[in-house]
Amino acid sequence: MNIKDKVVLITGGTHGIGAVTALQLANEGAVVSLVARNVHDTDIVSQIEAIGGKCIIVQADLSNPDDCARAVQETVEKLGGIDVLVHSAGSAAPGSLLNGAKEVWYQAFDIHIHAAFHLCTNAVPFMKNRGEGAIILISSAAGLRGVKGALAYAVVKGALPQFTRALAYEVSDANIRVNCVSPGVIRTRFQDYLTPEQVKNNVSNRIPLQREGKPEDVAEAICMLIKNEFITGENVVIDGGMTMRIV
Repeated sequence: MNIKDKVVLITGGTHGIGAVTALQLANEGAVVSLVARNVHDTDIVSQIEAIGGKCIIVQADLSNPDDCARAVQETVEKLGGIDVLVHSAGSAAPGSLLNGAKEVWYQAFDIHIHAAFHLCTNAVPFMKNRGEGAIILISSAAGLRGVKGALAYAVVKGALPQFTRALAYEVSDANIRVNCVSPGVIRTRFQDYLTPEQVKNNVSNRIPLQREGKPEDVAEAICMLIKNEFITGENVVIDGGMTMRIV
């Protein structure tokens, strides 16, 4: 898919991986719709405009199905359609089976899984009208392995690659591709809760490449999956080798 002039909706697009992806796509000529709960604490719009890109921002609570539908509809109304959906919004979900709030469990499903379902349900018909489309879901290396103290997060992130495969097969006859990326430890504000000791442990003992990833590393993979027209139903792991290690 040629990205130039394509309309790309990015959830969680005001910070971290979503914002860096938005900037890279805008730099390649895409028109970007950023969807976020907090639309004020960000400078990504001015960054995109500074490189001559076009961008709108939509406030939405993606745990609300109606807001998911409105985010797609507002994007279509203001930008004329939708070609690409990148669901990057997410939140931490700490807690174990016996020591975790039920609300955290349900919220994790609302933000990661249910939002993906509702966004795709609303976006796919517009992609069908275009004759092509691309959907990228952001999972996590945590979904590939057990994660102590983050049961809900690991479960919902593990579900996203399977949702990707099932949906990719379902919409393939409409020339819509669906792929997933699973980042490992990426240096964003999502990692700000880590202590210096935990960061050192990640780098020294868990990541074979001996460094944390950057949002740009993930954004490059997302852009590749959007542009490559013969990849669908795949989960690309971007973790510096963390999940391949045995010890």
